[in-house]
Amino acid sequence: MKETLEQKRARFMKQAKEAVSEAYATGERPVVQAINMYNDVGKARNLISERLQEWYSIYAPELRLENPAVYAKIVSLAGKDTKNVSDSALAEIFGSNKQEIEKAKGALMSGGRSPETKEYENIKRVADSELALINIESELDGYLKDAVPKVMPNIAYLVDYKIAAELLAKAGSLNKLGYMPASTIQLLGAEKALFRHMKFGSKSPKYGVLFKLKEIAVADRSERGKIARIYATKISIAARADAFSKRFIGNELKESLMKGLEEIRGRRAIGKEKVHVQEPGRDNNWKNRPRKGQATDRRRHP
Repeated sequence: MKETLEQKRARFMKQAKEAVSEAYATGERPVVQAINMYNDVGKARNLISERLQEWYSIYAPELRLENPAVYAKIVSLAGKDTKNVSDSALAEIFGSNKQEIEKAKGALMSGGRSPETKEYENIKRVADSELALINIESELDGYLKDAVPKVMPNIAYLVDYKIAAELLAKAGSLNKLGYMPASTIQLLGAEKALFRHMKFGSKSPKYGVLFKLKEIAVADRSERGKIARIYATKISIAARADAFSKRFIGNELKESLMKGLEEIRGRRAIGKEKVHVQEPGRDNNWKNRPRKGQATDRRRHP
């Protein structure tokens, strides 16, 4: 019996619902949403922190702290009268570190006007909002640290769990990441730079999300592309294992990765030695000789 249009529609809807349920059955989607939220919260927190410090510098221009969370706590706990801040309020922030307490107290008592009641109420709300975002960021970080190794154990064994989650978010799913070649994985997160290269002929990018790896960030500029290529190659193998075979091969991949990094370091050391070796019969000061037609100083010195 031939299907009616209504029956076909019902069958297709059923298949679509099953596909959606299957796609959401794994823990991939929560990880993707969590890392996206983590990055968004970080951006919002940085903006609020910059604005808070700029605003509060009206009242305490000499207060300089590297830790934005400590700065926000001082704004929230110091009270309206910054010139007479209590030791107990600062002790709640710095504990028994008397040196830091005296330093912060001196900065708060420095030049700058005292805030009015309404001013302080609003700036305190901003500081409390930043502290709330810091707590959210910390909770998301804890969730990702626990969830990512379960979803993608091999990739999380090779790189930091947040970098692994970002690669998953950029790819869209673990299956898509598993199908990607190493060259594509290497450039995940550098899409804008790649499009500029293709459209305007600008310099081609060598890495995207992988730049957050410590090994790449601190490496010499000439070696970053090579290191990113090695990592991308191992991650592509790890992604196929996580997506399809479900075998843990992280130990083997890590060992191979470390050997590749050692080879790059070895080449660098050999290159440096060659620079300092003087070839027999060769004057290494030839670059300093005058070129043909170039004026020379012929004065003789005793």
